[in-house]
Amino acid sequence: MYRTGLGYDSHRLIAGRPLILGGVRIAYERGLEGHSDADAALHAITDAILGALAAGDIGEHFPDTDPRWAGADSAELLSQAVALAGGEGYIIVNCDLTIFAEWPKLSPHKAAMQARIAQILGVGPDCVGVKAKTNEHMGFIGRGEGIAALAAILIKRNA
Repeated sequence: MYRTGLGYDSHRLIAGRPLILGGVRIAYERGLEGHSDADAALHAITDAILGALAAGDIGEHFPDTDPRWAGADSAELLSQAVALAGGEGYIIVNCDLTIFAEWPKLSPHKAAMQARIAQILGVGPDCVGVKAKTNEHMGFIGRGEGIAALAAILIKRNA
């Protein structure tokens, strides 16, 4: 049996924080604001897995009101979602991720993100698509105020 999930996340860019996307630290003068490390890409993938499992969302599993998740590495949150899927008898088949950011330019970092996400998901890099898009200077993304990510996931029952 196969299941699909869709996840979305966005965070505001602020000074004084490192920028971490897709599990990769990117040199930039601002980072994403959030309770954890605010990796919008990994949060979107985590939500996609939880959605495929019909298991709620990232805020239910890792609430920003819980001090345990303050400054948390989003790779750990994603790893826990992968483990939850495994516990329910599912394995990850593939993941498709689109990151929306006007700045910084993400093309030079896509291969590193692909490799890191594949490692966390326990799949080959050829099972992870990473795309970067601008918002053509429209909206909060286009003004450089934040970054968003959209992820789709396919899981299957591990026979």
